[in-house]
Amino acid sequence: MKRSHTGSIMGRREFLKRGVLAGVGVSILPLAGSASASLEAAPRVRRYSTLGRTGLRISDISFGASRLTSGEEDLVRHAYDCGVNYFDSADTYSDGESETTIGNALKGKRDKVFLTSKTMAGADDSRASIMTALEGSLRRLQTDHVDVYFNHAVNDPARLKNPEWYEFVTQAKSQGKIRFTGMSGHAGNLAECVDYAINSGHFDVILCAHNFGQDPRFYQQFTRNFDMVARQPELPRLMGKANQHGVGVVVMKTLMGARLNDMRPYESGGATFSQAAFRWVLSNPNVNGLIVSMTSRQMIDEYLGASGARATAAADLPLLNRYASLNGDSQCRPACNECATACPYGVPIADVMRTRMYARDYGDLRFARSEYAMLSSNAAACLTCDTKPCAGACPHGIATDVLLVPTHRMLA
Repeated sequence: MKRSHTGSIMGRREFLKRGVLAGVGVSILPLAGSASASLEAAPRVRRYSTLGRTGLRISDISFGASRLTSGEEDLVRHAYDCGVNYFDSADTYSDGESETTIGNALKGKRDKVFLTSKTMAGADDSRASIMTALEGSLRRLQTDHVDVYFNHAVNDPARLKNPEWYEFVTQAKSQGKIRFTGMSGHAGNLAECVDYAINSGHFDVILCAHNFGQDPRFYQQFTRNFDMVARQPELPRLMGKANQHGVGVVVMKTLMGARLNDMRPYESGGATFSQAAFRWVLSNPNVNGLIVSMTSRQMIDEYLGASGARATAAADLPLLNRYASLNGDSQCRPACNECATACPYGVPIADVMRTRMYARDYGDLRFARSEYAMLSSNAAACLTCDTKPCAGACPHGIATDVLLVPTHRMLA
């Protein structure tokens, strides 16, 4: 924590308690219409934006299907009826149930929607194995093609350099099975991977983690005397670079853990925390749209209350800052990864903490366990670790030495 001009050290919570925020003089752009009006009007997508050089006109707030399971077709149809036209899934989501549910729900509507899927193509995977993964997704989605196919959860540029991936892309495009390609990522080497993907010229879309808690500019609007920002200073620049190169940008993890109920007592005037977080993301001209897990009709209606926004509302920044203050010492920042070298036993601390977020914040134990099972290594070594080398490794004060063991026991 940095020292203030007066020479005293003041934390985030004390900062809020003293009411300093009121005197900071935050610059806020006005919205066209009040936040309460957006709730009173029928929930609806109010803006479609062009996804880079793909030319696809996608809903600015779109359907993330990572937690979608069988029997939830009505949820997909409700989003569609509200104007959502971009549905994001992957072959691993709910063991394939996510794609199957989307395929069932959107049968007969294929020409009115954009479908994406993802697979984790490794540095040594063959063209044939990647094609097998794609064809499985196509069967479940009940379509002959996907609009964007992503190399999923990339955290190593070597995965983007695999010549087999490019041979697969050439073949799949020639067969009409994919239209465009992309990479997704949310871990420690995100900036390096995004930069490589843009420079290669072979990726049409970037899907990356991005929220107000990652960007120093968010906190600088309040004060420059706090050191509490995730280390992703390159991401805003890379989004601009993507835009200049015609690469579409879709963002995820926009709710910084999505502990929505924590914020209900502080929401007023019809504005909600989720809408404030979405407006902050959508105010970035280099962001074409966002995806968010849509788990109920009520959530869809609330989320779409922010559709069409191009600027933050007056009450948004204090609301976001309060959320960061309440959750900052327990919420792992996607792609910060400052703890990467803290464990001599190779425990991927940030990835373990991400899966903890799915269980604790999202309240989705099934999805958390599924994601935990896919980690190349987990936190089993923590069970017999007495030295606690990760203690103090997080610059944001997260007690990883305390949280890793119960996370492993909960998810293994």
